[in-house]
Amino acid sequence: MLPPLSSTSRAMKIGISSKTLDQMQISELVRWTIRPRLMAVPGVANVAVWVQRDRQLQVLIDPDRLRAAGVTLAEVRAAAGDAVLVGGGGFIDTPTQRLAVQQAGSVQTAADLSAAIVKQSGDAPVRIGDVARVTDGFAPPIGNAIIDDGPGIMLIVEKQPTANTLDLTRNVEAAIAELKPGLKDVKIDTTIFRPATFIERSIDNLTRALMIGCLLVAVVLFVFTRDWRQATISLVAIPLSLLGAWLTLLWTGATINTMVIAGLVIALGEVVDDAIIDVENIARRLRLNREAGNPKSAFDVVFGASLEVRSAVVFASLIVMLVFLPIFFLGGVAGTFFRPLAIAYVLAIGASLLVALVVTPALCLYLLPNAPLKAERDTRFVAGLKRRYAGALPGIIARPQLAMGVIASGLLLSAVGYAGFKDQFLPDFRETDFLMHWVEKPGTSIAAMDRITIAVSKELRAIPGVRNFGAHIGRAEAADEVVGPNFTELWISLDEKADYDASVKKIQEVIDGYPGLFRDVLTYLRERIKEVLTGAGATVVVRIFGPDQVELRAAAERVKAKIAPIANVSDLKVEQQVLVPQIQIRPRAADLATMGLTAGEVRRQAQALVAGQKVGEIYRDQKSFDVAIWGEPGVRDDLHTLADLMIQAPTGAPVRLKDVADIRIVPAPNEIKRENGQRRIDVTMNVKGSDLGSIARAVETAVSGVPFAQGYHPQILGEYAALKESRQRLAITGLLCMIGILLLVWIEFRSLRITGLVAASLPFALVGGVIGVAITGGVLSLGSLVGFVTVIGIAARNGIMLLSHYNHLRDEEGEAFGPALIVRGAEERLVPILMTAACAGLALLPLVVAGNAPGHEIEHPMAIVILGGLVSSTMLTLFLLPALYSRFGRERPARDAPIEGAVA
Repeated sequence: MLPPLSSTSRAMKIGISSKTLDQMQISELVRWTIRPRLMAVPGVANVAVWVQRDRQLQVLIDPDRLRAAGVTLAEVRAAAGDAVLVGGGGFIDTPTQRLAVQQAGSVQTAADLSAAIVKQSGDAPVRIGDVARVTDGFAPPIGNAIIDDGPGIMLIVEKQPTANTLDLTRNVEAAIAELKPGLKDVKIDTTIFRPATFIERSIDNLTRALMIGCLLVAVVLFVFTRDWRQATISLVAIPLSLLGAWLTLLWTGATINTMVIAGLVIALGEVVDDAIIDVENIARRLRLNREAGNPKSAFDVVFGASLEVRSAVVFASLIVMLVFLPIFFLGGVAGTFFRPLAIAYVLAIGASLLVALVVTPALCLYLLPNAPLKAERDTRFVAGLKRRYAGALPGIIARPQLAMGVIASGLLLSAVGYAGFKDQFLPDFRETDFLMHWVEKPGTSIAAMDRITIAVSKELRAIPGVRNFGAHIGRAEAADEVVGPNFTELWISLDEKADYDASVKKIQEVIDGYPGLFRDVLTYLRERIKEVLTGAGATVVVRIFGPDQVELRAAAERVKAKIAPIANVSDLKVEQQVLVPQIQIRPRAADLATMGLTAGEVRRQAQALVAGQKVGEIYRDQKSFDVAIWGEPGVRDDLHTLADLMIQAPTGAPVRLKDVADIRIVPAPNEIKRENGQRRIDVTMNVKGSDLGSIARAVETAVSGVPFAQGYHPQILGEYAALKESRQRLAITGLLCMIGILLLVWIEFRSLRITGLVAASLPFALVGGVIGVAITGGVLSLGSLVGFVTVIGIAARNGIMLLSHYNHLRDEEGEAFGPALIVRGAEERLVPILMTAACAGLALLPLVVAGNAPGHEIEHPMAIVILGGLVSSTMLTLFLLPALYSRFGRERPARDAPIEGAVA
């Protein structure tokens, strides 16, 4: 049994080669020195070895020599086994002590085993060396490895599901460094495949984006306040909130990965929002208090100003956290990617709320009351914004129908644009490690695959930027690859400074130069995503189930023929479940009875000649080596020689194998695959030059027109199926969360009119995100959808804060409902809204500018949607929501002022 492995189990691929040592000598070092040390590294689940040439003491049989000497295979097998037999010898008790008896093995070398006696022929003994060749060799290979341009050994280090890739990689490299003094003639390359490099680059890029975002937020705060005290109080919320989220993650045992850091980057603009709201309101109240004739104590002012916005801040933060709840219900690959981001985001928002409740008021009480009173209330920049805003808003709120028209038009255009977007599940990751599947026809030999692999190795290594090359052919013992010798995986690494796109293009050109075999070029993460979703390593898979292998193959060919005309479908193929030549040995019962033989004995002797048979072990230098009997190469590679194999009958007479068994070449399936108790076959394809959704829908239409026999049915799998499932989950849970958001709004305002107002206006916040997607190529990925979720939370938060301030002015300060209240409330909330939008937007700007750099592949489209959504949600809060409030926000007509007229 294999140990438990993660879906991205490959932690490292290590190439081992030598110019002075042969494969058996390197294998000996790997088996007894290198692999045990690596298996002891914490987090390592398995170290698979491609391909281990374990040393054997082999007795190579030639049937002609056996026949000439009158010796049977069974006699040689027994003699070799007896010669190396060791075991406990018991003990002898003397009057004073007990002495153990050791039966020491006398065979250590090929010469020792050659001298072992098979039988006595007259006065002369017949030794093994008289009838067979004894030599050092290795078992029949089931695979091979190519390192750069020549033979070598590849170690695949596989990690446990909970292991940290970075820690494990460093520990494995440290273990290799410890062993190097004793491996002077061995070259060890730990960079053939090293995912830690991509992770380190991603973390560096995201950390840099986080730092730049923090700096830009600081600039925004200073530009709006021009006061170091207010800016400092707001900025303190950033490290405290991020640190709180970080410590909570560490306390729960979570690892800090790229998606966690991405969640903190996206939350950066939001974590400062609670502090901005508190600081701005407290500073404004302190200024008004100092201008009043009978000022209150600073404590009372700070306490009252903090309570004034407390309810709205709490509910707004709860809504933002509630918006992210659907992401926790994503399953499969989508959930694996986005759940850490959501956890980090929610924890950061929760920590920022705690900071706003406890730390921010205390800092305001300490720093702001003694601040010098400036002649102007606002900075010149803020005063200019307020002046222009106060001049434009009355005309807007006097025309609520115009606002409703803008919202309706925006939603209509967005719906049209959304319908035309291209679908993408997850983007291509810009890893520098590439994996290529290289599949020949079933039955192709390892030697043939070696020749092809070495040829392509030389071409790939000649490409500028290609750092190294490694390949493994077939399978290895204790590995999770169940494939034949016709299957090869090529691995190459690019230099970080290489022109990425140009290098990938040249790699693809080289691979395309080998027609006649299936091949593809993928990064490791992309290959793993496909493998996890379909088990086939393809973007779209049509899996056909049924009872009969021949009909399955026919149905698969019909499906392939229907799909073939679809444009932009690439790498279309039917899984290689075909008939291959096979040598069949079928004993004949009548002839066996005549010779007094059993079918089992015939099979055992044929197996020993063709496949080899272990008969014992020898022990040398604390190492064990197998002793095996096997046919000479010329014997086991020839059908006629196999037919003449001498079988010993119970009477002692030699019998040829063909005299008691039929030996013929017959067709046989190379593999049979089952799933859920049914046979199945796959038709696989990738998408090139088009979007995933349109191709997948065309495939679904094509497959629906294919006739299937009774008991056979297709199932379409792949990235599009996973994307549809994720969208459905987001839609269902998103609808429930929207109901929860509206419930929180109603609890806060106790007004169905306000709740309806929020429900009707929130979708407009998504318009900017839709425009952002359209401008940047019109590709809608799962990351983009998560961006839309984030925008809803931001818009709901800003809307609640504005509407709550309107209620405060009306209920606490006695302002009558009308244009004056609406303009005053919006003007007083202008600075916090713009500061929040600017902080959130500039915090995401590094992700947008960096593009799809390593670590930004998922976050880049998400940041574009959020940035566009910030523009539309800010427009909604500052202009459209006040206009709608003027039309639908009236609650108590008796206290209302006339709505007609503009405020000067």
